[in-house]
Amino acid sequence: MGALHSYLVEEVGEDYSDGIITRREALRRLGLLGLGAAAASSLIAACARQGEPPPAQPTPTQEPSRPEAKPTEAIEFAGPNGRKLMGAWAAADEAKGGVLVIHENRGLTDHIRNVAGRFATVGYSALALDLLSEEGGTASLGGDAEAMAALDKASDERFVADMRSGLGELERRLPDANLGAIGFCFGGAMVWMLIQSGDDRLVAAAPFYGTVPENPDFSKSNAAVLGVYAELDDRVNMTRDAAEAALKEAGLTHKIRTFNGADHAFFNDTGMRYNEGAAKLAWSEVLDWFGTHLA
Repeated sequence: MGALHSYLVEEVGEDYSDGIITRREALRRLGLLGLGAAAASSLIAACARQGEPPPAQPTPTQEPSRPEAKPTEAIEFAGPNGRKLMGAWAAADEAKGGVLVIHENRGLTDHIRNVAGRFATVGYSALALDLLSEEGGTASLGGDAEAMAALDKASDERFVADMRSGLGELERRLPDANLGAIGFCFGGAMVWMLIQSGDDRLVAAAPFYGTVPENPDFSKSNAAVLGVYAELDDRVNMTRDAAEAALKEAGLTHKIRTFNGADHAFFNDTGMRYNEGAAKLAWSEVLDWFGTHLA
């Protein structure tokens, strides 16, 4: 079982434990990830023993207060080995840098498109890459569980190659700009992998609550890294020390930021773990980081 597969399986268990999905849906998702009925049932039972289900979440009385965002444009561009890649492009009026945005394990969603649009509003042209392009794009897969299962079947090498092509598309559109990357959950893990790849076009990065590769080695990178974590996110936080040690070993400019009272996926304002205070502060700190190291 690879590290990415384990991460996705654990994510399903955590969503069930937190009351975000039902037992039936958890079993269905685990089945799509290749777990047999006995293994899936054991995992679900273990998650259920972690504590009583949380109280029902109140229905929001109004939409979360989101930063202003420019609309995005669906684009296609050349990927590795002649493959077609898909994404959402948001152009700043006067770009002071370019940002590659990497999605969660649900694929390229409206939330991630909105994040790209937020960057464009504050002066960074952004490309939200669909890492499910080879499967026909996120929208073609039918739902969150199917997107997760498709990501599970793809290789780390393919993801890195696609992200590097995403940097190439940013470079083509913004030939004189510095390039950065940001990713969330699964996308945070992808950004750590991109950093490890040593692509010298990447000058700044902000992985949000993503697990680092096993035995991380960032010695080939020159990126300034803001690693974002959540206090209550015990599962991902188990890899935080390894990330910081590897950053120090590589001599990279970096900051590890853990937000008190926040949980995994706290930045996603469409999800049940959204923490508006932490999300606003994290957005401000990302803009400060990119303003220093990317603009």
